[in-house]
Parts: sequence; structure tokens; C-alpha cells
Amino acid sequence: MKLENERIYLRNLYPSDAQVLLNATKIEEFRYMTGTRHNITLDLIKDYINKVKNDSSRCDFAICLKNNDTMIGDLSILDINKEDKKAGFRIALSKTNLTGRGYGTEAIKCVLPFVFNVLKLNRLQLEVYSHNLRGIRAYEKVGFVKEGVLRQSLLYNGEYSDEIIMALLKKDYDNLY
Repeated sequence: MKLENERIYLRNLYPSDAQVLLNATKIEEFRYMTGTRHNITLDLIKDYINKVKNDSSRCDFAICLKNNDTMIGDLSILDINKEDKKAGFRIALSKTNLTGRGYGTEAIKCVLPFVFNVLKLNRLQLEVYSHNLRGIRAYEKVGFVKEGVLRQSLLYNGEYSDEIIMALLKKDYDNLY
């Protein structure tokens, strides 16, 4: 499957993408933004990619640049609940020099028609830590709304952060897009 817009496209994850994902897990800024503490290996990532490709409760995508096919991150629609028409969402870029350039926002906008018109979901939910201000702004820019706060949910490097729950509903999507 391939979804695309102006500068990027989304495609299925391949085992050959594992090194890009592994490299991103070693960047301290990204570890902090996601609250990742444990170390991840290449084999674990390859196993993960092979496992999720046949999991009907999720859709995982590589985010790639259209101009040179470079993989710059990944995103997932996960815990798809067809009965309640809802799912979770996560996104990550793979290099710090890619942040702040609109690629994450563009990738989210690229996947939303798939979420609401193909999967026919009503709700897409995510969790983001309060110290991830760039992420929060990107989510709000595409229409996600803050719904709740789990206060001091993460202790990382001796500091507490809140976990913010955000969601985008089908009716909000229809009004925005």
C-alpha cells in the first residue's frame, strides 16, 4: 500500500527498514520525547516488522521522501477496534535534522483519509508527553484535541512529565478537510 501527498509518501514497512528505525532509537532527544528507556536491537526491530505486517489490528508505515525515496520515519495506526471504530496512533521521525520542517504534519495529513475513509474509523487517539511541545503543536495543527492529562505519568532523567491524551474524531476531520 502507498499513500502520498506533496513531499512524502507512506509505504509498508520492510525488514530492510530496521536499521533506520534502530538508528532513531539511539538518539537521546527521541528517546526522551517517547519515554524510551530500554535498548533495542536490530533483531528485535526485524522481528517486530515481520510480526506487525500480518497483524490486522494495526497498519504500520514507513515515511519516505518523494524526491529520493529516503525513509525519514514511521507511523502506526494501532489497536484498531472495528467494533467501536477507534484506534491508537504514533509517529516518529528518524533524524533530528528532519524535525521542525513539517514532515510529521504532512505524514499525519497523508494518513488521515486512510484512517477515516478507508478504515472507516470514528476516533484516532494518541498519547504525548507534556515536554514534547513540537509534537503537541503538530498534532493540534492537524486537528487533534487535548482530552485529558495523566499527571506526572513519566519520570525520565529525574523529571516528571504529564501524559496528554489527544484525539481526532471523524466529524472533526470532515469539518477540517
